[in-house]
Amino acid sequence: MNIQGHAALVTGAASGLGEATARELARLGAKVAVLDVNMALAEKVAADIGAQFGNGCAVACQCDITNTESVSAAIAKATAAHGTARVLMNVAGIGSAKRIVQKDGSAAPLEDFVRVVNVNLIGAYNVSRLFAAACAHLDRLEDGERGVLMFTASVAAFDGQVGQQAYSASKGWLVGMTLPMARDLAQHGIRVCTVAPGLFATPLMQQLPEAVQASLAASIPFPQRLGKPQEFAELAAHIVSNGHLNGEVIRLDGALRMAPR
Repeated sequence: MNIQGHAALVTGAASGLGEATARELARLGAKVAVLDVNMALAEKVAADIGAQFGNGCAVACQCDITNTESVSAAIAKATAAHGTARVLMNVAGIGSAKRIVQKDGSAAPLEDFVRVVNVNLIGAYNVSRLFAAACAHLDRLEDGERGVLMFTASVAAFDGQVGQQAYSASKGWLVGMTLPMARDLAQHGIRVCTVAPGLFATPLMQQLPEAVQASLAASIPFPQRLGKPQEFAELAAHIVSNGHLNGEVIRLDGALRMAPR
């Protein structure tokens, strides 16, 4: 699919990998909806994209991906501004690290596990089902394609570390959902892929001490540095433009395999 001129939804687009993806899609000519629970940051990113690539090419939409009413309202706002989206980038997510048996001998809180799964898995599915239902009514493009959606998993889906049960499970479920959803949506001409990033220089990562960042970077075989958000964004954009990519999970990690801890 040629990205130029099409409407795109990007969740978690107010910072980090989501922001980089929204900016890259706009650079390539897409009309981008910046979906994020933090409206102030979303408005800032949308305004900056508009100033850089043209007024009207970005709109900020407050969106709690776990809440159907919130997602529906965000999609309605984006549709009013840009038309029905053909591209969905699911980038929003949260992390967690809780050992099953805590230091005091108590069991890990169930609420923490539920919260992570609710955002990372159920939230992504929630946005995807609403996007797909609308996209399925659009006219077909070349090869009969109507649209494409992407999930953001993690290398933790395969190499989860100590304490990452909730995070790894939520990302592993996204990996497991990729092929059946691609098969499900094939009849509607909607492709589905997932990117599983490794260690990236996101704002959250950059809050860690420099020595810790350097140690993490040293664990990556090559290139021995943290991934750049732009590299993630470029892969996300390539998934949109490469019409034969479907039902695939792509690791983007510099050959990293995470140690147990």
